Amino acid sequence: MPAEQAGESFARQILLRRLEDQPRSRAELAEALAKKNVPTELAEQLLDRFEEVGLIDDADFARRWVQSRLRTRGLAPRVLAMELRRKGIADDVIREVLDDVDPDDEREAAHRLVQKRLRAMTSLDDTTRIRRLTSMLARKGYSPQLAFDVVRAELEAAAV
Repeated sequence: MPAEQAGESFARQILLRRLEDQPRSRAELAEALAKKNVPTELAEQLLDRFEEVGLIDDADFARRWVQSRLRTRGLAPRVLAMELRRKGIADDVIREVLDDVDPDDEREAAHRLVQKRLRAMTSLDDTTRIRRLTSMLARKGYSPQLAFDVVRAELEAAAV
């Protein structure tokens, strides 16, 4: 087998292995190829081909990432945008995907986070609980207003 074909086969295997366990962004795959010293021109050709056949789709990847992280981690769109940028997703794709996030889903995720954390705070006073819960939501990327509204609602519900 000529060296050129062997290099292409090696690069394809890298891509297929990386895509085997979970979807990846084009930038993540390009980085994986670069780490294995695959020539840039060959990497671009293969990435283009994988995109053509639908194995790489940054918009679909971003949509799935957002849905998963919102559901499992309760992250707000601001933090999700930062994560997607780190994964090499273009800003216009990020905006498009995050525009699809329902504000009610975001609020519901914040409520779930507070409910879960509140169960372990029964021995704390209200001031401490408010401070800790709003700080947790802030770290997850929620706006101060939403954080205070959700915490207040959950504390009122817990008091009843």
